[in-house]
Amino acid sequence: MNISVLNVGMAVDPTALDPGATAWMLAASALVLLMTPGLAFFYGGLVRMKSVLNIMMMSFGAMGVVAVVWALWGYGLAFGPDTMAGLVGDPFANPGLSGLASSIGGKAPGLPDMVFIGFQATFAIITVALISGAVAERVRFGPWLLFAALWVTLVYAPIAHWVWGGGLFGATGIVGSKISALDFAGGTVVHMNAGIAGLMLAVVLGKRLGFMKDPNIRPHNLPFVMLGAGLLWFGWFGFNAGSELAADAIAGLAWTNTLLATSAALLGWLLVERLRDGHATSLGAASGAVAGLVAVTPACGFVDPVGAILIGAVAGAVCALAVGLKFRIGLDDSLDVVAVHFVGGLWGTLSLGFFAVPSAKTEGGLFYGGGLTQFWPQILTALIVTAWSAIMTTLIGYAIHKTMGMRVSEANERSGIDVTEHAETAYELLMVGGTFHPGEHHGKPGPADAPAAEIPADATEQNQAERGRVRT
Repeated sequence: MNISVLNVGMAVDPTALDPGATAWMLAASALVLLMTPGLAFFYGGLVRMKSVLNIMMMSFGAMGVVAVVWALWGYGLAFGPDTMAGLVGDPFANPGLSGLASSIGGKAPGLPDMVFIGFQATFAIITVALISGAVAERVRFGPWLLFAALWVTLVYAPIAHWVWGGGLFGATGIVGSKISALDFAGGTVVHMNAGIAGLMLAVVLGKRLGFMKDPNIRPHNLPFVMLGAGLLWFGWFGFNAGSELAADAIAGLAWTNTLLATSAALLGWLLVERLRDGHATSLGAASGAVAGLVAVTPACGFVDPVGAILIGAVAGAVCALAVGLKFRIGLDDSLDVVAVHFVGGLWGTLSLGFFAVPSAKTEGGLFYGGGLTQFWPQILTALIVTAWSAIMTTLIGYAIHKTMGMRVSEANERSGIDVTEHAETAYELLMVGGTFHPGEHHGKPGPADAPAAEIPADATEQNQAERGRVRT
């Protein structure tokens, strides 16, 4: 988040409203918010028919919980004045966003503070929603909402403060005063953070029933996946270009680099599929696009277009190869959050050590005359963020799981989490499915409401899904 840059052409008085920047940031905030419903479709298509509503509800639930937490204390923790030696911001500086309604220029010249607050809220929302893909098809909805509130408070907000809020990695922070790491739009704060959190939560909750044994564990609706990927790609232009917090040349560079890296990653993933499996799949195209979006996020405002293409191409290939690791180690990361978001975010973060263009913020990467000067700060930042997120997520997940029971029962998992958690099914096919009747259903399948059945795919679809166990 490039919040410290004064843009050429801005009014001398930073508290004077910049209508152009304000209009752009309102639009960018809406684009980023759209990413969460897009993610719901993306994840919804990747799970089995009996789990689609639950995984979509986990994204929508995150929207509700995180937005409220952000307003009450999350924003203060992330962007309030330093407290606890820069570990977090002060949540009591503006409780409930008090005193900020008419403030302008507090975080970016000419931009109303409430616009900045809303923009940042959408980042927090999508980060929590991303985690759900790692534990799809086995999490109770109520405990998930509690996890979302605790995680955004104890994990996301502190890391956002370190990287963007002037905390540990800020110019005067304990770490930032010695090194200067780059993260334009959230490679560490959003993607590595969510990826490692998903890994640790998957370890805490354990594998799904039938993982690596049941051939029916495969995507049930690839058009949903393609639709979701398209919505994510569309919204990501607001995510990356909006992180400049201004309508200027850097925003334009970030926008173009987002397009180029994503396109290159899509091609890179498909090339790996074609060479490895003999076919380029729609699932691979969607997953490759997301991998490219992830990788270019930290770099989009700091690299040139050729660098963005190379970053994207490598991301597509590396993430395509990374998805197979979970089967080798027996980790049930249901929708490949680790392989795409952690691996992709890590590569994007480290890539700045090679491809960063010299500027006021960096001497440049290895290929632009800066040697490895920028590489070491990127590694250190990645390590610190990974360690904090892994430890805190494990503690939060374990505490909820042992007290409330975060995982559904074996019987409910077999029956279908949509019916048992939400008293609904996504489809009414062949007289199979559940419908909620007040006073009758109470979230349990009755005789007329059998669990959603798996509809066998034809051989072609099954082969494609088995080749492309590529989920994001």
